[in-house]
Amino acid sequence: MTDALSQYSVLALYSAMALYAIAFVLFTLDLARGASDDGAPVGESKDVTLAAPKRKLARIAMALTVLGWVLQLAATVMRGLAASRVPWANMYEFAMTGTLIIIGVFLIVNLKWDMKFLGSFVTGLVLLLLGLAATRYYVEIVPLPPALQSYWLVIHVFVATLATGFFALGFALSLMQLLQSRREAAAAAGAKTKLAFLTRLPDAAQLENYAYRLIIIGFVLWTFTLIAGAIWAEKAWGRYWGWDTKEVWTFIIWTIYAGYIHARSTRGWRGTRSAWLAMIGFAAVIFNFTVVNIFFKGLHAYSGL
Repeated sequence: MTDALSQYSVLALYSAMALYAIAFVLFTLDLARGASDDGAPVGESKDVTLAAPKRKLARIAMALTVLGWVLQLAATVMRGLAASRVPWANMYEFAMTGTLIIIGVFLIVNLKWDMKFLGSFVTGLVLLLLGLAATRYYVEIVPLPPALQSYWLVIHVFVATLATGFFALGFALSLMQLLQSRREAAAAAGAKTKLAFLTRLPDAAQLENYAYRLIIIGFVLWTFTLIAGAIWAEKAWGRYWGWDTKEVWTFIIWTIYAGYIHARSTRGWRGTRSAWLAMIGFAAVIFNFTVVNIFFKGLHAYSGL
C-alpha cells in the first residue's frame, strides 16, 4: 500500500507539472497580446478583468492552475499518507509542499486582487523548483530523524513555507515594478521600449503597494518562524540559539525584510530602492532553501541527499 501511494503521488505530481506548463504558456501568451481593449491596467480592479473578453487565455490558465494545484495537493497528501507523517522531511518533500503553498497563496490573493499577470512568474518558478526536486532531489520515503519527531515540525515548517509564498509574490511584484518604472520613464521621455506587455499591468506605484502589503504578511509569518524555531530548538537540543547555518540565514532573511519595511515606512525608501531590497530578501530565501540545505552541514541538514 505504501509503495502504491508513493507511485500515485509521483504520477499526480507530474500531471500537475504538465498542467502548470500549459498554464505558463497561456499566461505568457496573454501578456504578449499587449494592452487590453479598454486600455486600463489589468490589475486595477476586478471590473476591468471581467470587462475584458480578450483575457480568455488568462482565465483558462487560471483554471488549469487550480486543477494543477488540486493534483499537487493530492500528490502531497499521498506522499504524507505513504510516509505516515507530514511530507516535509527532505528536499523533495520541502519542494513539493513549498511550491504547493506558493501556488495556493497566488490563487488566494487573486480572490482579492487581479494578479493574473504574475501567473507566468509563479507557474514558471514552481515548474523550475518541482523539476529540480523530481530529477535531482527525489528520495525514497524514510523515517523522520529524532529531532524532527515533534509537533513543532508541523507548525514551524508550515508557517515558514507560507511566508515564502508571500515573499515570492512580493519578489515578482517588485520585479514588475522595476520594469514598469523603466517603461514609464521611457514613455515620459518620449522614447519607445520593448516592454509593451507592461501596459497590461498596474503602474509602478500600485505594484509597489501590492508588494509591500504582501511582504508585510510574509514578514509577520517569518517572525513567528524564528520564534517557533527557537522554541523547537530548545526542546530538541536544549538551547534556543546555536549559530547553526540554517538559524543564521533565517535571521539574515528576517533582517533584510525588517530593513525593507523600516526603510520604506520611516526613511521614505520608495521606488527602485525598495524593490531591489525586496528582491534581495527573496534571493536570500532561495539561497537558504537550496544552497544552505544542500552544501552546509549542521543540525538542520535535512536535505535527504
